[in-house]
Amino acid sequence: MIKQLAHVCLHSEDLEATRRFYCTGLGMEKGFDFQRSEEHFGYYLKAGSRSFIEVFKGSPKAVGNIDHLALEVSDIHALADHLRKQGIPVSDPQLGADNSWQAWLEDPSGVKIELHEYTLESSQLTGLTCVLQD
Repeated sequence: MIKQLAHVCLHSEDLEATRRFYCTGLGMEKGFDFQRSEEHFGYYLKAGSRSFIEVFKGSPKAVGNIDHLALEVSDIHALADHLRKQGIPVSDPQLGADNSWQAWLEDPSGVKIELHEYTLESSQLTGLTCVLQD
């Protein structure tokens, strides 16, 4: 059911400096942008064909600025059902603003995990800007 790591989410107080570090310094390519109320709110950086680093504007929320990790899955609804049968709490799958399915859970240490299933319209595959709601 787990296909691969979908993304790791980082928070950055300086989006441009972070972009320069990863794109200019490390040679990564930007995948798409996040926009909220006319504000550039973040972006995805390509880390392989279907894996990314997600960067959002904001103060660090955790040590190392890592907010959560996301795992790409093949059938989010079946996996959510399986987890519930194992007694593991998981949110109901919902279609996100990026047109990808997502559901949330935590590991025993409290690490937030996003289950992520791409659709044909997912920004991760199309490269189109993801417009976030206020």
